[in-house]
Amino acid sequence: MDKRVLRKEILEKRASLGKEVNSSLSKTIVNKLFNSEYYKKANTIMCYVSFGSEINTHDFIKESIKRGKTLAVPVTFHEPRQMKPSQILSFDELEPGYYNILAPKKECIRYIDPKEIDLVIVPGAAFDREGYRIGFGGGYYDRFLANLDCMKISIAFDLQIVDKVPREKHDLPVDIIITEKETIFTNKNL
Repeated sequence: MDKRVLRKEILEKRASLGKEVNSSLSKTIVNKLFNSEYYKKANTIMCYVSFGSEINTHDFIKESIKRGKTLAVPVTFHEPRQMKPSQILSFDELEPGYYNILAPKKECIRYIDPKEIDLVIVPGAAFDREGYRIGFGGGYYDRFLANLDCMKISIAFDLQIVDKVPREKHDLPVDIIITEKETIFTNKNL
C-alpha cells in the first residue's frame, strides 16, 4: 500500500475515536510510558507536542518537567527541513508555530546538544511490529534520529499498528511502541 493512502486511512480512523475516547486511551498509554524503566532511567527526554487527534502529550510534558526531567521539544525549520531540540521549563513557554503545532516562543528557545538526549518520544501515523513508521511526510524525525544513539519510543493507539509499512532505505525503526493494549519491543537487543 502507498504511504499516503495508508497515512490517510489511519489518520481518519484515529480522528474517528472522538475526544473522550482519545483522552481516555491517551492517559492509559502515557501512564504505561511513565511506568517504563526507560522513562524512569532517562534524564533528558525529547517529546513531540501533540496536536489534533494524536495521543495527547501535553500532560506528559508537564508531568515530566514536574518530576525534574530535562524536557526538550522540537523546533522545526522549513528550509532546510530539520529540527533541533529545545529545552522548556514550563508548558507556558509554548505558542502555535509551524503547521500550527505548539513550539517554544522565540525568547524561550534553549537548544540542547542532541547527544544529551536519553529518550525520544517519536510521533507517527502508522507503525508496524518491527518499529518502522509512517510519519507525516516531512522526514524531520528520520533525519534527526539518524544521528542519535538513544532509546526511541513511539506511543500509538492500537488501531495505528499495521502488518507492514512501506519502507525506504533512510527509514529508521523505533525501539519500542506502547499502545493501550500492549508494549511492542521491536529492538531484539533490549
